[in-house]
Amino acid sequence: MSNDQKWHPGEEVPESATYVAYDAQGHNGGSLYLEKGKRFPATQSSGSYYKLGE
Repeated sequence: MSNDQKWHPGEEVPESATYVAYDAQGHNGGSLYLEKGKRFPATQSSGSYYKLGE
């Protein structure tokens, strides 16, 4: 899976892993472990996204 892939709140988590949340400006908002099949959680700002952690 590409490390450049972005997911948005509400989308299905493709694989169990640690993901990093970013705001619309690309600032790191912290990481969390999510299980495959769950949904990416809502964030506090619009335009936020998640990327696979390293």
